[in-house]
Amino acid sequence: FKENRKDDIWLVDFYAPWCGHCKKLEPVWNEVGIEMKNMGSPVKVGKMDATSFSSIASEFGVRGYPTIKLLKGDLAYNYRGPRTKDDIIEFANRVAGPLIRPLPSQHMFEHVQKRHRVLFVYVGGESPLKEKYIEVASELIVYTYFFSASEDVLPEYVTLPELPAVMVFKDGTYFVYDEYEDGDLSSWINRERFQGYLNVDGFTLYELGDTGKLVAIAVIDDKNSSVEHTRLKSIIQEVARDYRDHFHRDFQFGHMDGNDYINSLLME
Repeated sequence: FKENRKDDIWLVDFYAPWCGHCKKLEPVWNEVGIEMKNMGSPVKVGKMDATSFSSIASEFGVRGYPTIKLLKGDLAYNYRGPRTKDDIIEFANRVAGPLIRPLPSQHMFEHVQKRHRVLFVYVGGESPLKEKYIEVASELIVYTYFFSASEDVLPEYVTLPELPAVMVFKDGTYFVYDEYEDGDLSSWINRERFQGYLNVDGFTLYELGDTGKLVAIAVIDDKNSSVEHTRLKSIIQEVARDYRDHFHRDFQFGHMDGNDYINSLLME
């Protein structure tokens, strides 16, 4: 495996025989392997006892179990999302595919926009900005997709001050990256990869920690439809929508079910 792994793309579950979470993942992992094979995916699915092959586990920075990594050439991408079949397969297909996916037509753009609540697009030809975009994509493909398009395939309501440009479509509108205002492209994409208002679960809360933002969430009982609960959600949604320019750089807004919140604290 060590000698030949760079010839293929591997999705590997590093586990320990005594680990309870690993045993829970096992049937899901078997389903992932079967479905990826049936899809004709180029990704090979495997598992490795990290306690027996500790040198390989150490080489890939495995510090806890289970650890899921996609190995592609010299790169090892860490999976940190929900341990469900669909989420793991979506991650594998995203990371194993091209870093930048072209959108050659308006029809394709519309199709992709319907499927992605947050959509990053590079517009323009070859440029230092495109090189930076590719570099950032190689780092952040674990979280989100990256696309490219020519100006003529963008929706008619889009106006760009200049080309090339990097844009994000979300929350029913779009925002254009401005190096002077927004700073480093990687940091901007990391901040913008979530919608302005989220229904937060434990995994999302964990991921939000990587954005550098403060998280303002209403902790509520999702099953309770009383005025107090719905009003609190409405207030935070309003702030996220109407005061975006004031707060979006530093704050992420959303709501979370109280049980999820308690469970996420216990996970920590």
